[in-house]
Amino acid sequence: MAHLVLAGGGHAHLTTLLNIAAFRERGHQVTLVSPTDYHYYSGMGPGLLAGLYKPEDLRFHIKKMATDRGADFIQAEALRVEADNRLLVLDSGRTVKYDVLSFNIGSKVSYGPVGEGEASVFTVKPIQNLIRLRKKALDLLKTLELPGFVVAGGGPAGLEIAGALHQLAKEAKKPAKITLLAAGRLMERFPEKVRQKALKSFARRGILVEEGASLSAVENGFAITDKGQKIESSCIILAWGVKAQELFARSNLPTGPDGNLAVNKYLACKNHPEIFGGGDCIYFAESPLDKVGVYPVRQNSILFENLLAAVEGKKPTPFDPGGPYLLIFNLGNKKAILVKNGKVFSGQWAYWLKNFIDRRFMKRFQVSGENLPAKK
Repeated sequence: MAHLVLAGGGHAHLTTLLNIAAFRERGHQVTLVSPTDYHYYSGMGPGLLAGLYKPEDLRFHIKKMATDRGADFIQAEALRVEADNRLLVLDSGRTVKYDVLSFNIGSKVSYGPVGEGEASVFTVKPIQNLIRLRKKALDLLKTLELPGFVVAGGGPAGLEIAGALHQLAKEAKKPAKITLLAAGRLMERFPEKVRQKALKSFARRGILVEEGASLSAVENGFAITDKGQKIESSCIILAWGVKAQELFARSNLPTGPDGNLAVNKYLACKNHPEIFGGGDCIYFAESPLDKVGVYPVRQNSILFENLLAAVEGKKPTPFDPGGPYLLIFNLGNKKAILVKNGKVFSGQWAYWLKNFIDRRFMKRFQVSGENLPAKK
């Protein structure tokens, strides 16, 4: 009997979690290690902030998925791996012996020059932060005449969070000053038409965009930019990109230039073929992948097949990243910008398409009784 340990219950592990029976019926043990009972779907996070979704609309009860199918669940965070001994060390001090180990622990948002622990500063990850941010924003809108929100980050996350905050204020029927800081140009990795459409939408709604400006400090209710500009702020949201989990470097596992676990075409660690990974926490050495949700979703079935093959001692299947993918950016006002193959469209229909795709994904992996407490 082999022991499969899943560290994290993210997008790329969902097919494996739904198919734990395939391991159990062959006599193998499965354990899920996660610091929380739920995994939240990041693609719907800004919609949650805006009030378009409830928390239960975008979460998977991963503890229930695991335990109802005969797996063990350990509420803890993976701290490091002792690969030579096949031990996963947890933040609780406990160790878990594994035969096959798979990581899907996502990534983190750096606080950068901003001090961690500031009550008025929120990072966009983990997605649960957006639940707290929504409550904070509503409190500010209720108590202040004109609260100021500063969003640091000119990429997709910053774009969607700024739009969501405007929608939240609109629904509350209260004014708010929203400023987005983009270190370079807004949405600079995408076609210029995306930037123009976003700027036009934001200008129409009074959302200020400061390009070529980065957040460098937070002092006495002001956001300070690297240009020395002081912007009055009641709340600051850090949406300026992600960084790797320190676990892999701490464990002396091979990593890519981004610090994530380096994996081969089988989604396995080159030096330790019994260690796998998927999603934002890996560096796909065959062909580095963009940090977009489509790849964890595409990795789902292959990761499940290869984990099953690994515990059975069989040959794995290579992962094919696939061709061009669709991107839809939620502008927060029930409109969105759609990008595929260099073509750019926008409008309400793009938002409804995103909503349909997201809800279909949730329906595919949410189990019966998803948001009820797991069985004892």
